[in-house]
Amino acid sequence: MREVPEGFVLIGQHDHGLVAGEIARHWARGPRPSPSTLYAVAQHDLGWRALDESVLWNDEAGRPHDFIDYPVEPKVRAFTGALDRLEERDPHAACLSSMHYTTLIQGSERAADVRFREAEGRRQERLKGRISEESVGSLDRDLRFLKLCDGLSLFLCLNEPGREASNPPPYPDGLVFDGEEYVPEWADDRTLRVRPDPFDAPFEVGLPYRVFGRDGQGLGEGRLELRISG
Repeated sequence: MREVPEGFVLIGQHDHGLVAGEIARHWARGPRPSPSTLYAVAQHDLGWRALDESVLWNDEAGRPHDFIDYPVEPKVRAFTGALDRLEERDPHAACLSSMHYTTLIQGSERAADVRFREAEGRRQERLKGRISEESVGSLDRDLRFLKLCDGLSLFLCLNEPGREASNPPPYPDGLVFDGEEYVPEWADDRTLRVRPDPFDAPFEVGLPYRVFGRDGQGLGEGRLELRISG
């Protein structure tokens, strides 16, 4: 969600995840991510797809709920269902996405978060028994890669194209992977540049969005057509 004079620009979390997947697919530095890792990066926010079909208003804040303050009970139910579906398709991708979710709520003492974290810990151990030893050994690095792509895509979604920008939550301290810090910045009003250049070539991404007024009424929708380069 991004605030604008007329209200709020909303981009679906799953749409953001698909852009993260495109970032991963064009990654050219170091060992190439495996197909399972690419799938996990693109699908890591699958649980938000149904939640984002409607806008849940945060009366206290006077804006829609975002991915940080969304009510926890429906959120963890949606996440659990999405991870069940991923597990059927790709155990490595499901384990990686589960690890990502649980790190985001690490330290939370809310009852639903605790139940979810404990259940996902059991899922992760079960899934590690279904994948190869090599895949298990790559999970920590794959998780760091997922988080990097997640952060770059969030930068794209939460900052107005072409304007001065800052690192988004949950990555306010920057985006580091394999000891290298990657710095995103707007080159112009439709081009995001990442330094040092990690990509095989510049590429295009599309992001559907909706605009809501401060009274909670829908004002329209559109699609951002953006370019990502090094």
